[in-house]
Amino acid sequence: MTENRPRFPLRWSALYDLAIRWRPSRYALVRRRWPWAAGVTGGFLLLISCATAPPRNVNDACAIFAEYGDWFADAKTASQRWNVPLPVLLAIIHQESAFRADAKPPRTWYLGFVPGPRPSSAFGYSQALDGTWERYVAATGNRGADRDEFADAVDFIGWYADETARFNRIAKSDTYNQYLAYHEGQGGFAKGTHRQKTWLLERARRVRQQADRYRAQLSRCEPQLATSS
Repeated sequence: MTENRPRFPLRWSALYDLAIRWRPSRYALVRRRWPWAAGVTGGFLLLISCATAPPRNVNDACAIFAEYGDWFADAKTASQRWNVPLPVLLAIIHQESAFRADAKPPRTWYLGFVPGPRPSSAFGYSQALDGTWERYVAATGNRGADRDEFADAVDFIGWYADETARFNRIAKSDTYNQYLAYHEGQGGFAKGTHRQKTWLLERARRVRQQADRYRAQLSRCEPQLATSS
């Protein structure tokens, strides 16, 4: 059997050969050289397993809250605090992270295998940037807020929509323009940076459609959710 060797440019070949020659086996790493590696790996896997998995059906608001009952109380609290319709909050999370707690924008890769930087610091359910999240914490006093906590992320989106309503004069129920301002930033929206981005305008239409679906679904199950929460 021939070695399934990747094709590197000539200047990388010597480095590859050196790496292969000195590469210990997986068992050597665990059993001989670094006996603590198994424990570290196990701990890492345990941390991953503790992360909240996304709902099985992210397209159905009733199914989301049936699976994660405490999320309804969190989302409803944010909706009432900032006077932003619940479907708008959910539709933005659906678009930004598909309800994944640890969502990040895909990173750049060089030469097909060297990891590069990510395009932004966006993270969590809301994909909030570092600076914008710091603004939220300072404005609300929510010092312990985390972007990978649903309650904090949905409250952040409500806060941002409230800011957008005041800064850009966009109704909080206007999912289409609220999302455009959410994506471009309130200053960018005011400058019209979204107008020439046909892909973004189409995405905003999809977010509006998703909010409409969530609204119809919640009209059926929200009364029951409200009594059981």
